[in-house]
Amino acid sequence: MRELLKQNDDLVSAIFTVRGQKVMIDEDLATLYGVETRALNQAVKRNLSRFPVDFMFQLTKEEFENLKSQSVISSWGGRRKLPYAFTEYGAVMLASVLNSPQAVEASIFVVRAFVKLREFLAGQNELSKRVDDLEEKISELEEQHDAKFHQVFEALRRLIRQENEPRNPVGFKQKQNTTD
Repeated sequence: MRELLKQNDDLVSAIFTVRGQKVMIDEDLATLYGVETRALNQAVKRNLSRFPVDFMFQLTKEEFENLKSQSVISSWGGRRKLPYAFTEYGAVMLASVLNSPQAVEASIFVVRAFVKLREFLAGQNELSKRVDDLEEKISELEEQHDAKFHQVFEALRRLIRQENEPRNPVGFKQKQNTTD
């Protein structure tokens, strides 16, 4: 069981985001399915009708360079052609094209890895929403406190103004006699 979990974690780390889609690279899938990358790509070319653009696409040079820089150690060195990227659907379709017991078993792991990644991202989205809500509440509290401080400062200003204004003396006054 532990080995299966490790394999699933390794698969999750082999999933990249390209063009806004979660994909796996042909070389990683070939290793997973136990075939050479060349054999995998030949099988795909023989069955191109099974791989529409939402299942598979070829990376551009910039995308490939970006992927190499994202993964610290590149396992994709020495290629003559740009790699193909397979979405979850394309990775599963590969199992039917390759049609070996290892490919079928590996496709199950691929699906589980994509599901695990989706669950993780859903958790991240929930956490992000909670952080946003908390930030909004803090902002509201700051506004309330700012308003209260504003009231306190305004009261202090009124007191200062009153102290500076001349006041009538408090107490009894003696009347002066004006008839003298």
